Amino acid sequence: MSMRAFIAISILIAVFSGCLRPEALKPFRTDGCSCFPDGTVKQRDLWRLCCIEHDRAYWMGGTAEERLAADRRLRECVADCGEPLIAELMLQGVRAGGSPYLPTSFRWGFGWPYGRGYRALSDEERNTVRSMLEKKDQ
Repeated sequence: MSMRAFIAISILIAVFSGCLRPEALKPFRTDGCSCFPDGTVKQRDLWRLCCIEHDRAYWMGGTAEERLAADRRLRECVADCGEPLIAELMLQGVRAGGSPYLPTSFRWGFGWPYGRGYRALSDEERNTVRSMLEKKDQ
């Protein structure tokens, strides 16, 4: 058997045995502001909703540009809560610790199996994300 035939047969076996299924997206979850307070001592949940929206973006993942946009939206949201210094601190924290290449529970694209990195979502993946978020909101 030639090497080309062997490779072709191996690919067919993998496809039909289910070994090459699309990656599974885990259900969305959030802990608010991972490794950071959700607000001040007086207003304990002051910017928690900002973090939940940021977690949605990080769960979904995507490109490096989408991550930067999500991080900037977090900074803007927290600054709009009246905490511009905290907003800058949070931006620096998520930029340093949110890389998709770190095996953390709060990395960019944490809804996907580790190792996805920066990769644009396909139309099918975006539909899956939308469907899972709609189910969660019901």
